[in-house]
Amino acid sequence: MTNEVVPWVDDMVAVRDARDEAAFIRVFGHFGPRVKAFLMRTGMDAALAEECAQEVLVTVWNKAHLYDATRASPSTWIFTIARNKKIDVLRKQRRPEPEDLPWGPEAEPDQAEVIGLQQESEQLGRALRDLPEKQRELIEKAYFGELSHSEIADQTGLPLGTIKSRIRLALERLRHSMK
Repeated sequence: MTNEVVPWVDDMVAVRDARDEAAFIRVFGHFGPRVKAFLMRTGMDAALAEECAQEVLVTVWNKAHLYDATRASPSTWIFTIARNKKIDVLRKQRRPEPEDLPWGPEAEPDQAEVIGLQQESEQLGRALRDLPEKQRELIEKAYFGELSHSEIADQTGLPLGTIKSRIRLALERLRHSMK
């Protein structure tokens, strides 16, 4: 791979191999605003996106030794880190802090709501069982096993593109089954 074909490879390799601060400053200057914009486009407010973008670039510095130019371009690698950081932030926001937990008896859920959720769960279970086995296994690993596409590829030995295609097809089938 040359720098003309995939920009930023030389700088990422310099950061990875020599902890080159000047190269990292260039990477940070280029990708910092782009990561922040990406996070804001996904619904994050500006202040949180700025903080998260900085954490992403700190992760890039700290984990530069893991960068492999043969597996991903610098932008793909960095935006994957950003996507994972965004998921971490969303998960953290959804977990209530102990002082936010309600005390005392909880209100009983509406019976119609409970029945509706049970029916949807049963419908989803049938739809999952009806998927081709190869697609169902990947959906289970991704959503129930909470594995990333890359982790699934490492675990199964399948190419990342195959994993993504099968999951995309499976989700489309599930969407149609749930209508």
